[in-house]
Amino acid sequence: MTDMPAAPLSTPLSEFRDGIADLWPAMVAAAPIGLLYGAIATTKGLSPIEVALSSALIFAGGAQLAAIELWTVPVPVAALVVSTLLINARYLLMSASLAPKVARLPLIGRLFGFHVLADENWALAERRAARQPITAAYFFGMGAAFWVNWVAWSYAGTILGPLLGDPRRFGADFAFTAIFIGLIVGFVTGPRTGLVVVVSALAATGAFVAFGSPWHVLVGALAGMAAAVLAYRDDAAPKGETA
Repeated sequence: MTDMPAAPLSTPLSEFRDGIADLWPAMVAAAPIGLLYGAIATTKGLSPIEVALSSALIFAGGAQLAAIELWTVPVPVAALVVSTLLINARYLLMSASLAPKVARLPLIGRLFGFHVLADENWALAERRAARQPITAAYFFGMGAAFWVNWVAWSYAGTILGPLLGDPRRFGADFAFTAIFIGLIVGFVTGPRTGLVVVVSALAATGAFVAFGSPWHVLVGALAGMAAAVLAYRDDAAPKGETA
């Protein structure tokens, strides 16, 4: 009987490399969106430094695009607050789902990791957690790379955006959506998870048609939560107790 080869030990560097290998398609997809944001922000009067700072401090592409579309003088503060609050409300749910899976990481690592949380690296972290424990090098490293990528392309948009024109005419604004759909499909492991995804998608679509953006984000999230509670209530019930 021969000895089985030992599994290679993971190191912070290998974990970071795994994160970049998983994330690079989303980083490519972020390029046209960042260019679009930088170009629009420049036309609204923001300087390149202000654009870069906004991306670095806010780091929420959907909310940034919604805010810059609404940006006028005087600034419509109430509309900006409501729209960005609704769009970013999903981060509460995403953070809550990841919190127990990164609970053993140092507090400072978790804080920075959640600051650079986005739809794509959240989905990748969830997928990673289903196979093996999430390390700080993977979680924060992947998020930090995505953050740098977004800030860099936003800044580039202030220079290149006006020369390239609107990326939306090429359908580039759908790149993020397409990647995220692919990631979500990977979570469908059975009828119940499929039900949650379908209910959330249908509710979000209906809300978008009926009320427009950004209400569809909140409605889709709440519908998905309700569907998950109903679909998994038997698992949550105490042993020997029927629903």
